[in-house]
Amino acid sequence: MGTIRTIMVGFPPIESNKGIPLVSQNRQFQWFNSPTYIYPVIPATAATMLKEKGYDVIFKDAVAERLTVMQWLDFIDAKKPDLVLFEAKTPVIRYYWDVIDSLKNRHKSIITVLAGDHVTALPMESMERSSVDYVLTGGDFDFLLANLVDHIADGTALEPGIYYRDKGAVVSSGHFTLSHDLNAAPVIDRELTNWKQYAYANGNYKRLPGTYIMSGRDCWHHACTFCSWTTLFPNFRVRAVDHVVDEIESLVTRFHIREVMDDTGCFPIGSWLHNFCDELIRRKLNRRVTIDCNMRFGALTYDEYRHMRKAGFRFILFGLESANQATLDRVVKRLSVSDILASCRDAKRAGLSPHITVMFGYPWENEDDVARTIALSRELMIKGYAHTMQATIVIPYPGTPLFDECDRADILVTRDWERYDMREPIMTGKMDAAAIKRAVQELYSLSFHPRFLLHKLLSLRDADDIAYYYRAFRKVFFGHLKDFS
Repeated sequence: MGTIRTIMVGFPPIESNKGIPLVSQNRQFQWFNSPTYIYPVIPATAATMLKEKGYDVIFKDAVAERLTVMQWLDFIDAKKPDLVLFEAKTPVIRYYWDVIDSLKNRHKSIITVLAGDHVTALPMESMERSSVDYVLTGGDFDFLLANLVDHIADGTALEPGIYYRDKGAVVSSGHFTLSHDLNAAPVIDRELTNWKQYAYANGNYKRLPGTYIMSGRDCWHHACTFCSWTTLFPNFRVRAVDHVVDEIESLVTRFHIREVMDDTGCFPIGSWLHNFCDELIRRKLNRRVTIDCNMRFGALTYDEYRHMRKAGFRFILFGLESANQATLDRVVKRLSVSDILASCRDAKRAGLSPHITVMFGYPWENEDDVARTIALSRELMIKGYAHTMQATIVIPYPGTPLFDECDRADILVTRDWERYDMREPIMTGKMDAAAIKRAVQELYSLSFHPRFLLHKLLSLRDADDIAYYYRAFRKVFFGHLKDFS
């Protein structure tokens, strides 16, 4: 057994001429030229859990704080944490191994812990290629970290999902299970976790300041073959309606939050959604805060969108991914192309602001397939059905069915994880890298189409609208177009 007093949770600094790395609360990794910071809900929950257990907890996101490596190491030297946890993504895992080895050389007694989708897919890799002490697998690494600390402190039995070293060998406590009661997790301590550093530099927010929550973990559809979080969350759980609304009310009352993004992979529907909307209206929170969420095409009716709008919802993120039915079927989206147009139109007609995400670089798609996706996206944007959009390159992350499919077909360009950073296609296919990047840029250039701009001009209602569109166009012009140059 050991003694733990101070625990640090967060992300180490990543200095690169590629830009700002999107490592927190993200299903895809990307380098951004225009800084974007997403509030990391699960690491923040982990920090809060440990604080409630009486530990001295440091939440340190060196990426969001823009710290240099030397500044961060000086901080470590001063605070001398007993245990450090990092959430890792595929393209920076090798960097994390180096950081951990440096920490262990500098402070031999520091206990180092890795969590996240990459180490969940390949836990032995990090144990074998670095001096990390523990790897936590699965999405509930907040609960697992609390269990691990108890184990180190008093011998509490380890929950399944933890890899560690025993007499020179790497052993596991078993395959992780997602049986934790989400309602038992504490309400996140936003001050401890420096919520303000994520409250402004995020293009999703129209009304500032904003923040993130998660009503569920993670997606009730849970089938898309490209999603890295299918590795973390093989089953869907949701918090009680009152538990979520209490958190939102606290955010509004205590911190004057004006916009909340619920980052559940797909927001709960059915009776849960109906009761959630009713509770927001009953507490009059619909007059004080706007709600954003992820949603699937074809999941809701027009009347349900209307109910959401009345309850204070604004921004609805839809994963369009492709306008080709063969691709939608192959990546198991379980929707039809006709659902895309109908859902966008209904959400818009209900007063919501649909946002579409599109991906290029599927190895089986050719230029005609890409042209169809661009044409549908163009129609949605020019007609005003989609308010905003995001275009990316498909990356097959380890642990996903897409990665396994590409591995079997021997079409992976490399297993150099650093190159899985969306700067280039990683799958060989019918289009070259330059053509795929041009498709991404062409889609972003639609943001400057006269008819799209006219819709934005006609939708202006207040100062928040003006500031929001100004930020959005700056992000496209100075950020996304350069991200894929």
